[in-house]
Amino acid sequence: MSFTFPSFLGFLSLSGMLIKNCVVLVDEIDQRVAEMGLTQEAIISASVSRLRPVILAAGTTIVGMSPLLSDAFFLEMAVCIMGGLAFSTLLILFAIPLLYWLIRPQPKTVG
Repeated sequence: MSFTFPSFLGFLSLSGMLIKNCVVLVDEIDQRVAEMGLTQEAIISASVSRLRPVILAAGTTIVGMSPLLSDAFFLEMAVCIMGGLAFSTLLILFAIPLLYWLIRPQPKTVG
């Protein structure tokens, strides 16, 4: 499919949804790390607790975009949002916890 102006608008809205999902996940990880310390268990439990809300938010958006698949003008936008959200939601749920673990904040030492 071609990348038209409506699909560009879909891409912009998609990036906003993805940033929201990342912020929600990182905030939950920060809260669990504050409670449990910087452990793999804290990161995993935070990711599991945010799994359902993130997938449900993405799923409702994907299903909500499905009527636009029959509209000739908004078809590219709907495909961009639906495909991008489905792929990136799964990517976020694995990549953000991994990146948080790899680029974790180092404990402050008194020197």
